[in-house]
Amino acid sequence: MGKSGGVVPLAEVRVQEGEPLENALRRFKRKVQQEDIIKEVKRHSFYLKPGEKRRMKEALARKRNRKKARKEQD
Repeated sequence: MGKSGGVVPLAEVRVQEGEPLENALRRFKRKVQQEDIIKEVKRHSFYLKPGEKRRMKEALARKRNRKKARKEQD
């Protein structure tokens, strides 16, 4: 969330006149995915101790580096 403690606007999709609800829902899902809202919610859904957070960050870095090395080999 923002450092100012304010409310962060979430994804919003307006349904145009005559537009099927399925199309609006599809646009909404795409917008949520682009804004990484779900990832952010999952990240804040439970507390991680600072040490656990650091280990998770290091593990992600190792995973990224392995993936990068694999791409360079091909």
